[in-house]
Amino acid sequence: MLEERRSAIIASIEEQKKMTPVLLDAIMHAEDKTRLEDLYLPYKQKRRTKAQIALEAGLQPLADALLADPTLTPEAEAAKYLKPSFTSEQGENPGVADTKAALDGARQILMERFAEDATLLQALREYLLEHGVVESKVVEGKQEAGEKFADYFDYSETLKTIPSHRALALFRGRREEMLNVTLRLDSETEKPKWDAPHNLCEARIAAQFGIKNLNRPADKWLADSVRWTWRVKTFLHLDTELMGALRERSEIEAINVFARNLKDLLLAAPAGPRTTMGLDPGMRTGVKVAVVDATGKVVDTAVIYPHQPRNDWEGSLHTLSKLAEKHQVALISIGNGTASRETDKLAKDLIKLRPELKLTSIVVSEAGASVYSASEFASRELPDMDVTLRGAVSIARRLQDPLAELVKIDPKSIGVGQYQHDVGQSQLARSLDAVVEDCVNAVGVDVNTASVPLLARVSGLSSSVAQSIVSYRDMQGMFASRAALRAVPRLGDKTFEQAAGFLRVMGGENPLDASSVHPESYPLVEKILADLKKDMKALIGDSSLLRALNPSKYADEKFGIPTISDILKELEKPGRDPRPEFSTATFKEGVEELKDLRPDMILEGVVTNVAAFGAFVDIGVHQDGLVHISALSNNFVKDPHSVVKAGQVVKVKVLEVDEKRKRIALTMRLTDSAPQAGSQPEPRDRNDAKRLSQHQQRPQPSAGSAMAAAFAKLKS
Repeated sequence: MLEERRSAIIASIEEQKKMTPVLLDAIMHAEDKTRLEDLYLPYKQKRRTKAQIALEAGLQPLADALLADPTLTPEAEAAKYLKPSFTSEQGENPGVADTKAALDGARQILMERFAEDATLLQALREYLLEHGVVESKVVEGKQEAGEKFADYFDYSETLKTIPSHRALALFRGRREEMLNVTLRLDSETEKPKWDAPHNLCEARIAAQFGIKNLNRPADKWLADSVRWTWRVKTFLHLDTELMGALRERSEIEAINVFARNLKDLLLAAPAGPRTTMGLDPGMRTGVKVAVVDATGKVVDTAVIYPHQPRNDWEGSLHTLSKLAEKHQVALISIGNGTASRETDKLAKDLIKLRPELKLTSIVVSEAGASVYSASEFASRELPDMDVTLRGAVSIARRLQDPLAELVKIDPKSIGVGQYQHDVGQSQLARSLDAVVEDCVNAVGVDVNTASVPLLARVSGLSSSVAQSIVSYRDMQGMFASRAALRAVPRLGDKTFEQAAGFLRVMGGENPLDASSVHPESYPLVEKILADLKKDMKALIGDSSLLRALNPSKYADEKFGIPTISDILKELEKPGRDPRPEFSTATFKEGVEELKDLRPDMILEGVVTNVAAFGAFVDIGVHQDGLVHISALSNNFVKDPHSVVKAGQVVKVKVLEVDEKRKRIALTMRLTDSAPQAGSQPEPRDRNDAKRLSQHQQRPQPSAGSAMAAAFAKLKS
């Protein structure tokens, strides 16, 4: 892309017959697009500017004379260039009506010349990057409407340090016309006046062109030309460029945060093939119930009404008890939406009532379940089921295997992003799709149980080929081997070669078909077996024997040492699942709403989302709490993802609860104490102290509030 642009710029300048050896050398040695564009700026085709009009009026000699000799009197020199306008065969020829027009035209010529100096422009860009300050003020009269942006009503932070989440909050506030967001130099205390003294950027422009204030007749006119160059041309150009770069950087970071969270969620521990009852909580509309067997097949459904207004608690327990007994349910999966804690209590009562059933209840994220319920795929998968019950099916299946179920949902609907609606949607979609595909390929897919959406995420398989695999399986029965996939219509040799290593056939004819060893490598494994004089079953899983083998012994032109080493590791634990062991969080009894929380209360919870400023944790009160980045660990934390990930079970302590704003401040440093009213949390080290000091320089939602410290970085 850079070389294409370089070639295009060279061609354009040569076409204008303005290329010089020095310019060509500079273009050829430009290391990035910014430098290329700076060099091209004076030659770029642009609309007819005031400087071009002045050049057409013959005012370049005036500009050159005043710049070269400041002892000249501007007005006297300008008087030499007055002339009326006239029309010729070539068109309208601008005239010069008076000395003011002449000097204005000469100034425009110098301003364009100053602003298009590539070396100077780069120096000013670097200075602004280092000393630029992003500042925001509330739009007059929007204080109430823009209350969610209250932390940014009178806010400033240096351009080089502002994190992505705050930048995106500012851009959103500006887009919604709640905030005025500007860029200024740190040496400026207010918007510059036209008669303000030079700032350092203006001084750099002056120095570049030898302009000094020696009280000569043209010095003030030249100084004003410098000032106008900075404020009207150069600064506006760099403002647009640098703020655009800030947005781009922030969007990329936000997309990366979303991608990391999605990966953690997709690779969350599966409960495994156990009969599961899914409960989709609801108040007035009832709790939707779906029972799925170990393979995820729906075997029963129901709707119960344990909550208001019917309050049929006993009847609901009876229904659930019968379903659990009939289908030998092992797990109860409860969506974490409205009425989840009340429904969780119902499940706990069922477990106490029927201990012999050995039930376990788990609250899971129901993000995206409603999207799945109404999707075209759900209509094909569960055609005769009411839309409201499909959500319960999804909630049950995502406990059994989060990856297999969540691939059916648009990744953007899973809800683990940071300012996901403020970033480029096509770039976000590409990034998330890549994450889903990587996760599916890392875990592998059982071709005898996988759905079309799951198979379609395998490298090399399209949606149509995935559908062909499922249709063939439905008609011909389960695949006995990977080789049997070659009989699937539309699955050619190239597709098989790409996908086979990620597809698994469990309990098939060849044990290697259940591993990640690609069929192309089977001859290598057979060569190792022949050398050891062992059969496949004796070799697979024998760690001591496999680790004693020397990979170089079997290396050849086709298989290198790294490939052979990977195969030997796979043979130690064929088909190993990279996901962690299944574990669950236990919510504290009696803590079901915000009003039940108390400072210093220690609770268990599940990380639902990780952002640049901390982690959100579900502690079972319908509102996630925030563990600020400074409260994640006793050590300095640069990236929250290095400490926690989505789906992780953690212990937290309650610092403060703001019921009105529905905010909960938590800490994972269990030795922390909740602050007393009117106090700030005690910094644990110099890094924490620095963060707290920086935060105190920004406006707080309420003076002295620990909640303000915890949430100042969150605005969406």
